[in-house]
Amino acid sequence: MRRVVITGLGALTPIGNNVRDFWQALKNGKNGVGEITKFDASKFKTQFACEVKGFDPLQFMEKSDARKYDLYTQYALAAVAESVEQAKLDFESINKDRVGVIWGSGNGGIETFQEQVKEYVLGDGTPRFNPFFIPKMIANIASGIVAMKYGLRGVNYTTVSACATSNTAIIDAFNYIKWNKADMMITGGSEAPVVASTVGGFNASRAMSTLNDDFSKASRPFDVNRDGFVLGEGAGALVLEELEHALKRGANILAEVVGGGMASDAYHLTGTHPNGDGAALGMRLALEEAGISAEDIDYLNAHATSTPQGDLSELRGIEQVFGRRESLNISATKSMTGHLLGAAGAIEAIACVGAIAQSFVPPTINSQEIEPEFDGAYNFTLGKAQEKEITFAMSNTFGFGGHIATSIFKKY
Repeated sequence: MRRVVITGLGALTPIGNNVRDFWQALKNGKNGVGEITKFDASKFKTQFACEVKGFDPLQFMEKSDARKYDLYTQYALAAVAESVEQAKLDFESINKDRVGVIWGSGNGGIETFQEQVKEYVLGDGTPRFNPFFIPKMIANIASGIVAMKYGLRGVNYTTVSACATSNTAIIDAFNYIKWNKADMMITGGSEAPVVASTVGGFNASRAMSTLNDDFSKASRPFDVNRDGFVLGEGAGALVLEELEHALKRGANILAEVVGGGMASDAYHLTGTHPNGDGAALGMRLALEEAGISAEDIDYLNAHATSTPQGDLSELRGIEQVFGRRESLNISATKSMTGHLLGAAGAIEAIACVGAIAQSFVPPTINSQEIEPEFDGAYNFTLGKAQEKEITFAMSNTFGFGGHIATSIFKKY
C-alpha cells in the first residue's frame, strides 16, 4: 500500500496569517474574534466574527488578477503559496501530470454573488453584470486557478460537503495518491463568508451566537451556556505526497496521513444525530483504515462548533467509539479561530500536524462549565495548551446535510 505524507502547509487564519504564527497563536490560546468590519452589521442579530487581519492580496498575485478573483480564491492562493514554499517544490523537476489539486469551499464566491445580484436588483433592471461574475463566483474556480498558476495537469476538482468540505478534500487527495492515481496533491479549503447574506442566513437558522455584549467568550464549545457558532474565514493548504516520491526529492516530512472516514448522519437538514451515530461511524472507518484502535489516539480535534445540539451529539459519538477516557485530550480550536465553514477541516488538520510536530495540545478557550453528561469523561484541555507527545491525532468535521469526514494523522 502506498503511504501518504505531508510535506508542506499553508495557513491564513483569524489568529495568524502563516503556519508559524497560527501554531504559536494556538499555543497561546489567542482569540480571533472581533466586531465585524467587512460590512455594517449594526442591525444584525450577530455583530461579531473571526476575521482575517491585515491580508494583502498583492503579496501573492498581480493587481489585475486580484480584480478577477473573489476573496475566497485570493485566500486559497495565499495559503497554497506558503505550502509550496514550505515543501520546497520545484514543479519543473517533477511530472506535473501526476500532481493534482482538490480544493474545498462550501460557499465559493458568495460575496461576488451577493454584490452582483444586489447591483442588478437595486439598478434600473438593465443586466450589467461583470464579465468575471461567473468565474469569480463558482465554487470550483479556486482549484482551477491553483492548477493554472503552477501548471498542474493532474486530477482537479472541488469538494462541497458544507462544514466537512476541506476534510473531504484531504481524504480524497489521500485516496488518489494511495490508489496510484497521483504522486502529489495540493489540497485544503478556503472561505470568505463574512458578508451580510451569510450572517443573515445563519441568524435566520439560529445557528450563530448572538452574544454581542460579551462576544470574546461567544465561542465556548461544550459549555452549558453555549448559544451557537462564531463565523470565521481564511484558508488552509496541505501538500500531500507519496512517501517514496517525497524521500527521493529530499523533502522534509511533517506527518503522515493514515486514515480517512466518510459517512452520513442521514438524519436532518441542519442538525446532527442526537446520539452521534454518523460521527461514530466516520471515526470508526478512519480508525479501521489506519489499522489502529481508539486507544491509540492521543489527541482529538473536535468539530465542536459551540452549538447546543451539535457539541452534545459529537460527544455522544465520541463515547460510542472511545468510551470514557480521562487521558484522551480533546480540544476545540474553533474556540479561537471561529468556524471557517468549508475551510475548517484544513485549518484543523494543520492544527493536528502542529500538535504532532511540536508535542502540544491546543486549548479549548472560553469554556468554563462542561456539559454535566460528560464532565470528567475526557481531558477537554481547558484554558491553556498542554505539553504532550502525540503519535496519532484525529480531526472531526460535520456539515449541514449530515456530511461526516474524519481524518487521522500520524507522527512520521
